[in-house]
Amino acid sequence: MRIFGKVRHRPSASWRQATDRAFTLIGDGRYEDAGALLTRAADLEPWLAESWFNLALLHKFRHDWEQARAAGLRAVALLDKETGAPDWWNVGIAATALQDWPLARRAWQAYGLRVPGNPVGTAQTTTAHTGEANGEPDGMQLGSAAVRLSPEGEAEVVWGRRLDPARIEVLSIPLPSSGRRWGEVVLHDGVPNGERTTATGPAGTTRAYPVFDEIELWAPSPVPTWVVLLEAATEADRDALERLAADAGFAAEDWSSSVRLLCRACSESRMPTAEGDGEHLDPHDHSEPGHPGPLGHRTAGELWAPERECGIAAPPGLVRGLLDGWVADSPDTREWRDLEEVC
Repeated sequence: MRIFGKVRHRPSASWRQATDRAFTLIGDGRYEDAGALLTRAADLEPWLAESWFNLALLHKFRHDWEQARAAGLRAVALLDKETGAPDWWNVGIAATALQDWPLARRAWQAYGLRVPGNPVGTAQTTTAHTGEANGEPDGMQLGSAAVRLSPEGEAEVVWGRRLDPARIEVLSIPLPSSGRRWGEVVLHDGVPNGERTTATGPAGTTRAYPVFDEIELWAPSPVPTWVVLLEAATEADRDALERLAADAGFAAEDWSSSVRLLCRACSESRMPTAEGDGEHLDPHDHSEPGHPGPLGHRTAGELWAPERECGIAAPPGLVRGLLDGWVADSPDTREWRDLEEVC
């Protein structure tokens, strides 16, 4: 049999048994036992791209990025298709986790994506979120998307901006239970796990946004999260605080309006971003995209309640000044109290 001639053949029964058993163990969280079986499968069929793809997948689950990159590169070396193979996507995720930008760009291009911006080997300007980069993919214009933080725990779906195919910058203010902050960059998986839809016109047309599952925190944010109780006489008063925070380069979000509770099945399905019906419990949804800042769902005027629980992302030396300035602009209709740092 020609190993390097890319002759396709059916894997052996032993390979299939080891692989099937390994994925059962992965589903049970028994990664060490699964790794032994997948290593055995790769020894049995080292010329199969699937052998190394499966190992790369396991290492991704374990967040062992060096091993994921090594196995992924062995997988793509055995591919017999030019573009579109998921093997390249896994390589791209591992390379992004390791900040191996030349390999990340190569992986996205090999998958079939256009990667404009800085060519490999040229330096980018340091940013607050991503730090120093050398050939970091830039300008892919992937738009808005949602990311599910803590997908295996108390999951929370928040909105953000896709920096590249494997990273999202969080633009909502996550609830403190997530352990995440506004402005953080998270590494995410490649296959969407649900969608959020928004109305785009009077004819009832909608636009769908993918929901990706977080893999791990890629870049932390130094900006803490605060919770504060507001007395805002009108929606315009609430909106003024969100604009004030955005103008200062930070964020405020009316959690009383922007958070809804969904069961896991609904969270992982195609859901509109309108208010829920109150019957669902568990993971949180956050505000829809497209607003000037992470503004939440708007409550009808006749249902407005002046007391609002608001999340604020701002430095300690600024947050009280923002709130005091907000009140000073309209002291008869605005108050705040019980400011607390929560994340």
